[in-house]
Amino acid sequence: MSRAGRRGKRARRPAARGALSRRRHARAPPQARARGYARPVPQELPLFPLSQVVLFPRVRVPLHVFEPRYRQMLRDALAGARTIGMVTVLPEHHHEMAGDPPIFAVGCAGFVEAWDRLADGRYNLVLHGTERVRILRERPPDGARLYRIAEVEPLPEVAPAPEEEPELRAARERVLELVRRLLARGPVAAEGARLAALEPELFANTLCQILALPAEEKQGLLEAAGPRARLETLEGLLHYHLARQRTPAGGSSELLH
Repeated sequence: MSRAGRRGKRARRPAARGALSRRRHARAPPQARARGYARPVPQELPLFPLSQVVLFPRVRVPLHVFEPRYRQMLRDALAGARTIGMVTVLPEHHHEMAGDPPIFAVGCAGFVEAWDRLADGRYNLVLHGTERVRILRERPPDGARLYRIAEVEPLPEVAPAPEEEPELRAARERVLELVRRLLARGPVAAEGARLAALEPELFANTLCQILALPAEEKQGLLEAAGPRARLETLEGLLHYHLARQRTPAGGSSELLH
């Protein structure tokens, strides 16, 4: 039976972004770079459960791998399809990170785009999100394999219809304005200009990745099927955080990683 749950958990933060060796950096063809890595998702994926990191399709995230079981996972992945499944642990099971805690049922496949193996066996890597996946069932553990493996099915994004494009552009502008209001004292100018130039799907996924929202909220955004649903969900969350910021006990406006 799968240990995947309906709700998920938080993750180790990515370690320092060390310079990654060019020897370890694979170049995708131009058409693949345009939409992220258009790679088929294997039927089985090694699972990398974290508590604070949620990976989104077409977005890159730096990670630091130090536990022996995940070093083994990465070695095996690099010898094969170079793809792992990023999944989030259920919040109420964060204290079980040393074991095999229950996870959300929806994660994201990630292609190991670049990596460096350090002298002590740890890894710095860049993971490029390829496609959302649903965890179907986990393979029972064996003596040699230290990490978890699961059978998965791809969850393709729901592409917007042509007639939805005007509403998508309007939603993007509303979300961007909310971000500007939330981050009025932060480095918004540069981020806003960069984000505004992205098409809706990449805009939504990039913003979901770089905003320092709670992992549970990011998980809900990942589970939203496509840019329209994701932007609508994100708009509601940003309204909530803006209202909370205005209260005396409100949270920080530092929502950018």
